[in-house]
Amino acid sequence: MAQALLWPLIECGQLSRQAVRAVVGSAASAERLAQAHDLAVGTDPAPAWQAPLVLLAVKPQQLAAAAAAAGAAALDGPPGGEGGLLISVLAGVSLERLALLFPGWRCVRAVPNTPALVRSALTGLAFAPAVAPRERQRVAELFSRVGEVHELPESQLDAFLALTSSGPAFVALVAEAMADGAVAAGLPRQLAHHLAHRTLAGTAALLFERELHPAALKDMVSSPAGTTIAGLRQLERLGLRSALIEAVLAAAERSRELA
Repeated sequence: MAQALLWPLIECGQLSRQAVRAVVGSAASAERLAQAHDLAVGTDPAPAWQAPLVLLAVKPQQLAAAAAAAGAAALDGPPGGEGGLLISVLAGVSLERLALLFPGWRCVRAVPNTPALVRSALTGLAFAPAVAPRERQRVAELFSRVGEVHELPESQLDAFLALTSSGPAFVALVAEAMADGAVAAGLPRQLAHHLAHRTLAGTAALLFERELHPAALKDMVSSPAGTTIAGLRQLERLGLRSALIEAVLAAAERSRELA
């Protein structure tokens, strides 16, 4: 997720490569990323924790080590620049827990999704009370460079994550299944994937730009005794609607468990 955010911000000029210091877990990863993207990449976290803004995107099992590194860096002086703004993209890790692990930092929870890679992200933001209005604006502007931003109560972030961050995987599964169906019906594989992706993209654009309710679009396409209603009947019989509802609920519940 860090890379999905970082590369578009660099490409659009919001960040310069010289202003970014990346920290990864192994020397091999550091070398690969440094060569591929012309960045300062290392394995020592100490310099990063002297930056005015830190994007925390570690795996859950690495959180304690990150907090220890931040604490060790604090012994050398306060966080740099503007006093320490910490943006966490870790699922389920609350602002309260971040404040306990990273004392002295003003914490933000961000829930972006992978369409940030093509600047079509959805990002949910929740701020600790210590984050000043100008800093809230700065963070919102940063994420707005890669898509749409929503400031939410922290209690709504689990549902936001389930729909927007896990959602691309659910949509990708639907796209793959639709393409498989087209192959079964006689289309070549490459063409089937292309058409499935374009169908999803076009449908999403129509729903969004015309502000259509999904049911209205469904009814527009479904003529009496036609092909679409025959397919919809099968989807209802096999429980697609219920399966997608339960998938979103399961993802939200898992995010709460991670807390």
